[in-house]
Formats: sequence, C-alpha cells, structure tokens
Amino acid sequence: MPDEITLVQVDGATTTKVEQSSIFSPRYRMATIGIVSLVALIAFEALAVTTAMPAVADALGGMSFYAFAFGITLATSVVGMTIAGGWCDSHGPAAPLWSGLGSFLLGVLIAGTAQSMPIFLAGRLIQGLGSGGVSVALYVLVGRQYPDSLRRKVFAAFSTAWFLPSLVGPFLSGVVVEHIGWRWVFLSVPLFAIPAAAMLRPALKNLPGFATIRTNSLQRCFWACGAATGIALLYIGGQAQGMFACALVSLATVLSLTCSWKLLPSGTLVAAQGLPSVIALRGLVFAAFFGSEAFLPLLLTQERGFTVPMAGLVLSSGAVGWCCASWYQGHSRNGWSRHQFLRAGTNTVCFGLATTFSVLWPDIPVSMGILGWVITGMGMGLISANLALLTLSMSPPDQQGTNSSALHLCEAISVATSLSVSGSLFSILFKYSSKEAFLAVFFVVGTMAILATIIVGQIRPLK
Repeated sequence: MPDEITLVQVDGATTTKVEQSSIFSPRYRMATIGIVSLVALIAFEALAVTTAMPAVADALGGMSFYAFAFGITLATSVVGMTIAGGWCDSHGPAAPLWSGLGSFLLGVLIAGTAQSMPIFLAGRLIQGLGSGGVSVALYVLVGRQYPDSLRRKVFAAFSTAWFLPSLVGPFLSGVVVEHIGWRWVFLSVPLFAIPAAAMLRPALKNLPGFATIRTNSLQRCFWACGAATGIALLYIGGQAQGMFACALVSLATVLSLTCSWKLLPSGTLVAAQGLPSVIALRGLVFAAFFGSEAFLPLLLTQERGFTVPMAGLVLSSGAVGWCCASWYQGHSRNGWSRHQFLRAGTNTVCFGLATTFSVLWPDIPVSMGILGWVITGMGMGLISANLALLTLSMSPPDQQGTNSSALHLCEAISVATSLSVSGSLFSILFKYSSKEAFLAVFFVVGTMAILATIIVGQIRPLK
C-alpha cells in the first residue's frame, strides 16, 4: 500500500502531510523484514527441533531426557524474558536483543556440536535464555519504532512468520535429518539469523532507553528462577505416572503461582480490570489452544484411525485459520475496537474447541473436528495481535519492556500448567478409558477458554 497524502490547513495555508500507511514503506521496510525474518527463523527452529529430537535422543543416548529437552528451553526463557523486560525499559531494546540473539545462537551451536545429552541440554538451556530475551526485545522494538496505526499490521506479520514454518518446517527438517544429519538443524540457524538481525541495526540505533533505575532487579531474577524451576517441574510431572506425578505437579503449580504473583502486574492472577486482565487473558487462551494442540494428533490417531501425517495436516489447518484471521484483523476497516475483536475471538475459540472435541463421539463426522480446529485457529488469530497491541498501548514507554515480559511470562507458565495438569489426568485415566482421558483434557482446556470469555469484559474497550 502506498503512503497516504493528507491535506492539512496550517495558518490558512494548505500543506501536505505524508502518512506512512504500510509496514513496508521506506521508513520501516528494513526493520519489518528483519523482525519478520527473525520471528520466522525462531519458529522454524522450534518446529524443526521437534522433528529432529528422535534422532538426537537416539544418537546421544538420551531418550529418558526427551521431554526435558523441550521443557528446559521453555523454563529458562522465563528468566530471559524477565531480564530483558527491565533492560529494555532502562537502556532500550538494542542491547537486550543483541545479547539475547547471541545467547540463542550460542545455545544452538552447543546443541549442534554436542557429543552427549548433558551438553545438548546445556545448549538448550542457553538457547532458552536467548529466545526469551529476543521475544521481549522485538515487542519493545515494535512499540517504539512503529506508530499505533501500523502495529496491528506488524503483529499480523508475526502470525504469518509463524504460519509458513509450520507448513514447511517439519518436512524440511526431516529432509535435513535424513540426508545431511540432525546437527545441521541447529548449525544452519546462524547462517540466516545474522543477516536478518543486521537489518535491524538502523532502527535500533534510534531507540534509547529511559535510564530507569531498577532497584528490584535481583529480586525479579530470583523470582524468575523460581518460576523457571516450577515450569521445569511441571514438565517433568506431566511426563510422570500415578500419585508421584500429581504430587509433583501440585508442588510445581504452587511454586509457579507464587513466583508469578511476584513477577506479574498486581491483579493479574485475579484478572483485575485493565492491563492485568490483558495479561491473564493471554495466559488462558494460549494455554487452551496449545493444551489442545498437544493432544489433538493423539485423539485423531487413537479414536478416529488417522495416520500421523494426516493428523499433522489437521494441525496445519489450525495454523491456516490463525494466519487468515490475523491478517484480517490487521487489515480490516470495519471499525471494530480491539475489545470487540477480543470478545469475538474468545467466543470463537470456545466454539471451535467444543466442535473439535466432538469427534470423541463416533457418530460425529470427523470433518466437524477438522472444521472446529480451523475455527479455533481463527479465534486465536483475532486475539493474539490485539493482546500485544493493548499491552503496548496501556504501558507507559518506560514500562513497555516489563509489561511485554509479563505478557510472555504469563503465557509460558499457563501453557506449562495446562500441559502438565491435563497430561497427568490423561495418564491416570487412559488406562481405564481413552474417552474419559480425552474428556479430562477437554475439561481442562475448556475451563480455561470459558474463563477467557468471562474476563474479556474486564478489558477496557480501547480503539
């Protein structure tokens, strides 16, 4: 879209005012390409690792650490998010972004060259620190580089950057693992990350911080480490069996909630009006979606006779719905407020999840479940970008980093809790009845989705 030219009256004279109406206009082009490229690369790496992990575990003899290789990255990302939040506010997003990217690349290099599973896990740990910092720094960069009118389009581009790797990432990584070797899934990342990051240098130079003195930085790091420990224990508990799993998940949940209370804005855990409800809503809807996504392939293969590739295509259909709805909300001119998009999105997610899990009953056509997952993805597309936009618009410039960090932190803890609780219930009930086990999962994610529709009313309807 070309720049818009508006006629403006100034002291009786008519002048022209050029408004940047595209994220790819000359002023923003390099920053946009760099941001989208980095997001796409991180998304591709995450999806590629999922495909490559069986080969990694087999080569390094670490099958017992298979799940923990994913959990440790999510856990340490919480620490990276927390550090980057205050750092962005006080010194601008440049230093946190470069440090986070450096940590991320160091982690993938260590993982790619590891000769044992402990070294591989160390690489994943460092990688998580970096990815958490990068995600927060990119949000702050969007908040300070782009005007409010363009941010919705930038976040719509974020969704597209995740969508494309979700379609081709698993296939490409499978080809790399089979014909070149699993190590190149990691070692090839710097080849693409460094040029993408270089495009951001001009934009980052003009974004200083506010020289804010953070007297509680050490305290926040302490609570972040506690939250990371809680997430790691949640992940381990979700893979355990019986009463031990229940005890571990309960302990980890208490630890995570206690640390979250210290790290998140006051009122988040009770969805108080304004920004706390925005952050709480992010945690609930993302936990509902990804908690469902983890079990959907198993449901389709166990209950409806799908092959693994067919179940994978169903997951991709949800990504298509997410991308299309995100593009629509980013370019729509229907005059809806962000609050209206959120209300429509939460209702859509609830309806989509109910339709998806209806395939548990044999009389329901499986096509209904597939349609339900597409609808669920569409709901997420209406929600995700608008939550990011509201977080930035409700935050003073010197708190955009801290609040963006809280947004990601709430998501990480909620998703981990959803997966561990539903996983523990599933493992206990599956031995008695697979249908009851899947219904327990639906109860967990459905409760979160319903709570999201309730607390969306706590968010002030900003334009």
